[in-house]
Amino acid sequence: MTAKTFPRDELRRRIEALGPWFHNLDLNGVSTAPLHFLGDYPSVKWQRFCDIVPDDLNGMSVLDIGCNAGFYALEMKRRGAARVLGLDTDDEYLAQARFASEVTGLEIELRKLSAYDVGQLREKFDLVIFMGVLYHLRHPLLALDLIHEHVASDLLLFQSMLRGNESVESLDTNYDFWTTDQFDCPGYPKLHFIEHKYADDPTNWWVPNRACVEAMLRSAGFAITAHPEDEVYLCKRVSHEQTTQSQHPPQGSL
Repeated sequence: MTAKTFPRDELRRRIEALGPWFHNLDLNGVSTAPLHFLGDYPSVKWQRFCDIVPDDLNGMSVLDIGCNAGFYALEMKRRGAARVLGLDTDDEYLAQARFASEVTGLEIELRKLSAYDVGQLREKFDLVIFMGVLYHLRHPLLALDLIHEHVASDLLLFQSMLRGNESVESLDTNYDFWTTDQFDCPGYPKLHFIEHKYADDPTNWWVPNRACVEAMLRSAGFAITAHPEDEVYLCKRVSHEQTTQSQHPPQGSL
């Protein structure tokens, strides 16, 4: 795919017309969201965990669920992925990702589908990216189950906003009906429900603590192999039996 070249003024106008942008992309020297409240986002976050993704994705297929303007999809293409498919439900984000693909010359496919729709793809991917989506879903565990069943063949790169205590309790696999103290433990898995808004965003539905998100990943059939950044996990798809029998994994990469 050949990159499209635009005069600087026209490029700025096109970027502004497609705004506002949540991903701050560098498109031929023009930033799409230079005043982002998180700084150079998501690049500043990517730099903290980029080493856990293989440098060479040659021949691999990648699915980016909730791709937004395509930052991670484009990065996977830069690493040589044979095919990258980005999904989002927002037409404006998809338009931004399409334009970013044209400007950079990095070919990515884009489709308007939600995390619940992945079964419609009828194919498996070597790497599934599921970054910053879980807490925007009314049915987060269902989405993880669908990803495991329908589209993940090997690796899952996962991120979620986390709130609450960061500890992870060592828990028994079962408790009798009258034992309740574990529910008050700081490191017990908790998924906080947001009835109205959080950070002025009505799509923030559930926010897990660390123990909860790790338990959810295992429950859905993903073994955690790396935890390089507070909110980020690299997981390997395994059977549900394998994850329920495993112990809490150590922090850090393999």
